[in-house]
Amino acid sequence: MITSTANRQIKNVIQLQKKAKERRKQNAFVMEGPRMVAETPVELLREIYVSERFSLEREAETAAKLREWERLGRGEVVAVSENVFAHMSETATPQGILAVASKPRYSLEEILRRSPAHLLLLEGIQDPGNLGTMVRTGEGAGVTGILMSPGTVDLFSPKVVRSTMGSIYRVPFFEAPDWGTALRQVKEAGVRLYAAHLKGTGSYDTFDYTGPSGFLVGNEGNGLTEETAAAADTLLKIPMEGKLESLNAAMAAGILMYETYRQRRNH
Repeated sequence: MITSTANRQIKNVIQLQKKAKERRKQNAFVMEGPRMVAETPVELLREIYVSERFSLEREAETAAKLREWERLGRGEVVAVSENVFAHMSETATPQGILAVASKPRYSLEEILRRSPAHLLLLEGIQDPGNLGTMVRTGEGAGVTGILMSPGTVDLFSPKVVRSTMGSIYRVPFFEAPDWGTALRQVKEAGVRLYAAHLKGTGSYDTFDYTGPSGFLVGNEGNGLTEETAAAADTLLKIPMEGKLESLNAAMAAGILMYETYRQRRNH
């Protein structure tokens, strides 16, 4: 059992929790809790840690995942003291188990091969909860991929990972190094781009999304940049009562994704 926070492995987990730079360098991230560990594909798991009081007897699904991981010879579950686990955890009430995993990887070409395209294209989203909610909602609405511009909050930060509730393993994504190039590739693949915008004319529910479609969603405070809005084939609006000028980014994305899901389900 590891009882010191000065242990090299423990210090590395803490670095991965706190620093996006380390996550990028190691192509790894940390997830916490029985459910997240159970949902992680076994081939992605690198290290698993449990606190001394954690009991697998109440977590049958997690126990099965750990037995599979050990059977494949990928490693052994490491026990740590309660004090050490508290230092490793990013949550106020640690659940007693966490793991280091490799990041899933997808290419833009791979995402664009999924047909018919139903894409979410995110520019400069900063709130971890918003991004996690969009990934989770995207899974429910059947998105075929999520693209993110440089400057978008790290998809593998602890708060984003928690709020995806496991969808991070099932929704293909691409972190675009060059946003303009990525948008051009998407359009060249025949995907029609829509953007909710103050200059939008038609209501979002008057358009046909049964063909290859992508939705541009901008930064919570500033919206889409002019360049990105100009890349849209159509500017649309989401009607609102009261004095609102805009909706929460995750809410707006959810409305557009589920309208697409509704149309395709009934098509």
